[in-house]
Amino acid sequence: MKSYQKLSTAVPQPVACWVEEEGATSTPAGRGKLAPWWVGSGLLVAAVLLSAVTVWVLQQVSGNWPGPTPPPKCLVVPESHRFDCYPEQSVVVTQELCESRGCCFIETPLLAGGKRGVPWCFYPPDFPTYTVESLNQTELGMVGLLVRRQKAYYPQDIEMLRLDVEFETDTRLHIKITDAANPRYEVPLEVPQAMKRAENPIYSLDFFWNPFGVLLRRKATGTVLLNTTVAPLIFADQFIQISTSLPSKFLYGLGEHRSTLLHSLDWTTLTLWARDVSPTESFNLYGTHPFYLLMEEGGDAHGVFLLNSNAMEVALQPAPALTWRTIGGVLDFYIFLGPDPNMVIQQYQQVIGFPAMPPLWALGFHLCRWGYGSSNETWQTVRAMRNYQIPQDAQWNDIDYMDGYRDFTFDPQKFASLPSLVEDLHKHGQHYVMILDPGISSTNPHGSYWPFDEALRRGLFLNTTQGQPLIGQVWPGFTAFADFSNPDTHQWWLENLQRFYAHVPFDGIWIDMNEPSNFMDGSQDGCPPGELDSPPYTPAVLGDSLSAKTVCASAKQKASVHYNLHNLYGLMEAKATASALIKIRGKRPFIISRSTFPSQGRYSGHWLGDNRSQWKDMYYSIPGVLSFSLFGIPLVGADICGFSGSTSEELCTRWMQLGAFYPFARNHNTQNEKAQDPTVFSPAVRTAMKDVLLTRYSLLPFLYTLFHRAHLQGDTVARPLFFEFPRDVATLGLDKQFLWGRSLLVTPVLEPGVNSVTGYLPRGVWYDFYTGSSVNSSGEMLKMSAPLEHLNLHVREGAILPTQKPGTTSKATRGNPLHLIVALSQSATAWGDLFWDDGESLATFERGSYSYLVFNVTQNIFTSTVLHASTEATEVIIDKLSIFGVREPPSKVLLNGQEKPFSYLDNQVLIVSDLGLSLSQGFSLRWL
Repeated sequence: MKSYQKLSTAVPQPVACWVEEEGATSTPAGRGKLAPWWVGSGLLVAAVLLSAVTVWVLQQVSGNWPGPTPPPKCLVVPESHRFDCYPEQSVVVTQELCESRGCCFIETPLLAGGKRGVPWCFYPPDFPTYTVESLNQTELGMVGLLVRRQKAYYPQDIEMLRLDVEFETDTRLHIKITDAANPRYEVPLEVPQAMKRAENPIYSLDFFWNPFGVLLRRKATGTVLLNTTVAPLIFADQFIQISTSLPSKFLYGLGEHRSTLLHSLDWTTLTLWARDVSPTESFNLYGTHPFYLLMEEGGDAHGVFLLNSNAMEVALQPAPALTWRTIGGVLDFYIFLGPDPNMVIQQYQQVIGFPAMPPLWALGFHLCRWGYGSSNETWQTVRAMRNYQIPQDAQWNDIDYMDGYRDFTFDPQKFASLPSLVEDLHKHGQHYVMILDPGISSTNPHGSYWPFDEALRRGLFLNTTQGQPLIGQVWPGFTAFADFSNPDTHQWWLENLQRFYAHVPFDGIWIDMNEPSNFMDGSQDGCPPGELDSPPYTPAVLGDSLSAKTVCASAKQKASVHYNLHNLYGLMEAKATASALIKIRGKRPFIISRSTFPSQGRYSGHWLGDNRSQWKDMYYSIPGVLSFSLFGIPLVGADICGFSGSTSEELCTRWMQLGAFYPFARNHNTQNEKAQDPTVFSPAVRTAMKDVLLTRYSLLPFLYTLFHRAHLQGDTVARPLFFEFPRDVATLGLDKQFLWGRSLLVTPVLEPGVNSVTGYLPRGVWYDFYTGSSVNSSGEMLKMSAPLEHLNLHVREGAILPTQKPGTTSKATRGNPLHLIVALSQSATAWGDLFWDDGESLATFERGSYSYLVFNVTQNIFTSTVLHASTEATEVIIDKLSIFGVREPPSKVLLNGQEKPFSYLDNQVLIVSDLGLSLSQGFSLRWL
């Protein structure tokens, strides 16, 4: 790793360029217009230039410059605007190496800890790059030809590039750059095809001709969202790099990493290459999501998605600016203009696909551990949960249920009663989920293990360059890896699952180790020499090799080489698994996957991997969950109480409180550690855990409706505060609190030994979820009481939350009466909705088999309007209304015109009980 670079503060450095107006045709570079952002910043640029030249002259006179004096063109580049010309991680860059690339070399002081900072080797302003040879209009946008007349420093430089621009919608722009002469690998992802050019785009696009560059602005504000002239475009066969300025420092996304929600732009490099490693700061983790969301000054937002599945890194610097580096494929950018962050995420999902609607039981509480040891011990845990009447919807098993850790088997001695356990779960309205890995045991005698024999016969494994199955090592020992890019593998996967289901009728599947993980580097024979396993440039991956703890990049798959498909492995397995579950069960599939890629939400949820039983891990789970909300995977959570290490009673209590509000809530533990399910703790702690789970179950109608909105239009479920308050700059860095939807604020305790928590309440009225007492916030940090048994929840003014009397399963809860919580705004209005169906059937919305209700309050009248009805709604009643913020005691309450008893509390809460109203019928309630 480099150890010689330094952090710096941002110094804006616009560059004078000529640009072409949108719709330009083939025109000489000299016929552009001067970019207005250059004119407006002229004085600042002049000051920077004058300062740099003055420093250079003085140092020439004094002879005090350390080492050879850099040329003036290098000195004029401020530190924050120095784009790395020598990003190789394993090289100590010398002046000779740097200048061999035609770049500037200026040493900066060393940083403690060796963190990368200001590059010593950076591009001069006149570094050669591409120019526009032609640019012509098309029906959807433009097509252009870019030419490089001087070779760059990576092999197989591509001299002519094709530029395609499509104005797809008024809020979505598509820019693609690829080899003009030869086809290149592109991600096999279904994306929408624009049929006509956007008529009224909220963006304007200009081009720099020499050097080539793109300038994208938001029309309403003039904000420059992209300016790619800040550093040269490089496009070689195995090294592609493009940089852009950023309009602010508020950048989110770019997963999967362990970090704060708001990324630091202080010389941070984020590597995207799927890797099995316990979540650790700065490491590339299980999934790959080349998408960022950026908040602009004033509260507007935009997003950028690079549709590329090759090994990649994204370098952030304080200019502010960003550099994409990838070692294959093409540059295929989608830009989403919002203008608010919720709309950006919706627009992103219009491209990658909206998430699947989960079954209702998926939103209940899940319990798992590695190391139950037997099906009887697993069963004992389930019985203990029932004995204490603690809610639980699903029981899981880790790999210890298998016979020799082999997929599609179960241990005939220790797990002999597994079929009976699953039958018992089903009788109690509960569900069973088991783990599967993609590594298939390869060492069994021929004819003794059908999954391997049959896949070998059909040719369904990843192969070496010699055409033989690549053999690695995972839990069962030597293994071959299923090739999910092959449609025939999907059929084989289905057949294996059908055979296992005949013995153990599982309800969901947990797909793990699908980066794919390998206990060896590459294979049992290593990896062959060549440009795929040893490319000219390797991004900053953990292990410094593409094959570190995975298979060889040169491995052959049906769709391409693994070099191109590695980051898609988990997605392709999830797609095969979802299809199989639908065919086997005929119901909505439930799948949790470790490795993910854009569009994964269509097939599975995600958990954040093998975390630790530490307080900081509990904190990091919040930005992790919120980031996956941005990525279109709303069904996400972390291992509650921590996976590895020993938890404590206090930590596990606080984590159960937080985890009860993960969209996906599972307590999971490793082997050889003490149990951490709720039943093993003291009575007081056990009660606290039970109570917070009952609170979650009471909110299932609200949570289920949020997932419907995610499925229908790409809304987020767990939501950062800045999504709802984008103009409140105090929310932009908040990641210790979050919202469910737009209206339920969760403020967990994230540190030991405290009985209070400080949280931010944005401007407005917030109501205590449990009592209805109000706080009128000016937008401030507030200290809240938080004894060990209490989680702070607040309801935003203007919301109506559908809740339900909780049961110990989602199935039991479904039949209980509803309780509507109304949180009046300062103008005494409120709104909410409820989606209701059978909780498990496929495509209920698409088939019309659902009920949808809208609740509204205005002028002291609550109205329930049924916009769509189904038979399921006739089985449930609305029994109670709690209306928060009723400022004056009512004299009477009328339900559909008939007087109704009520109670009114000192904290301005009106309660009307015993309503007995069918969910399928509209009604009105008025207070006078």
